[in-house]
Amino acid sequence: MSAAPNEIAQSWSEGVVLKRDLLSTVERGRFGAPRGNAVMRRIDQVPWWSFALARHLFARERRALAVAGKLGIAPTLLYSGRRVLVRSWIEGLPLHLAKPHGDGAYFQSAKAALHTLHRAGICHNDLAKEQNWLRGADGRAYLMDFQLASQFRRRNWLFRIAAYEDLRHLLKHKQRYLPEAVTPAERRILARKSVLTRVWMATGKKLYYAITRGLFRFTDREGGGRRLVHDAPLIAARLKTHPAVRESVVVAFPDRRAGTGLYAFVEAAPGLSEERLREFIASGSLPRPPEHLQLIDELPRRATGEVRSEILQLIAMNQVDLIDTLVANERERSLVGRIVAQRRNLRDRFSF
Repeated sequence: MSAAPNEIAQSWSEGVVLKRDLLSTVERGRFGAPRGNAVMRRIDQVPWWSFALARHLFARERRALAVAGKLGIAPTLLYSGRRVLVRSWIEGLPLHLAKPHGDGAYFQSAKAALHTLHRAGICHNDLAKEQNWLRGADGRAYLMDFQLASQFRRRNWLFRIAAYEDLRHLLKHKQRYLPEAVTPAERRILARKSVLTRVWMATGKKLYYAITRGLFRFTDREGGGRRLVHDAPLIAARLKTHPAVRESVVVAFPDRRAGTGLYAFVEAAPGLSEERLREFIASGSLPRPPEHLQLIDELPRRATGEVRSEILQLIAMNQVDLIDTLVANERERSLVGRIVAQRRNLRDRFSF
């Protein structure tokens, strides 16, 4: 485990990696005296060739959090240094894991939070990503990750366009999780992109993809990168061809050393060993095998039969304290408890 930056070494402890890429490392840990849950973003370990962009995005987030964190809609900025910042921890789940189907109160809260942010002269500019919306343990919406945020002194035409796009992206999430509550006025917003957005999609977006997907190798919204997009489906498909395997799910997790790791959860018949299954994977001429492979007798599923991959994702990331709100009943609680007890990713563990 790499040490915390020197400037906060005495105040920071027990980190678990939440995200790691070429622009920063984000860790969850404890900060201050007495120690309280917090999140640290550090750019002291990024490559030299991406440092200029990393520093620019870091500065934007620092400025935005200094304002938004005081509004009750975003994490509070606890520490601000040249290459590290620490923000408060908000108990909850990102939208892609919380999946708030039918939760009208959440989307009312999200719209109110967005209006509060805009009244403060800040536009987020990255709300298409579900992981930048948090559903707090209190049921309210919170905004995360302000690296692309813009601050405006006046509500000029550029501000109005950016605010409009923030709202349009929120409505896209509402349309997915609460389609019956989308109003006629909201449908008109969803159907009409701003002029700048249309120009951007026709021109600048191609350059953006060339840089992010080519140079920085960002290939998905969840942060799993090429391994999640390209390797994981091949590994999952290979596993399912084994006669003793009933189902397999492969998820990505941030790794302090490798950047991104893959974790395979395999529902298999009794008698199959992990060693034999790894040999089976290796015989298939696949890309790198998953860093972690866990055999279990039963995967958690919804009533429809769909595997609850959001629970498996949290287990792979060692964020097991966040699972409780997702558990549907006592039977599922017992099942998930057995999976957690036997989890393989023990490199970065957080003492809850």
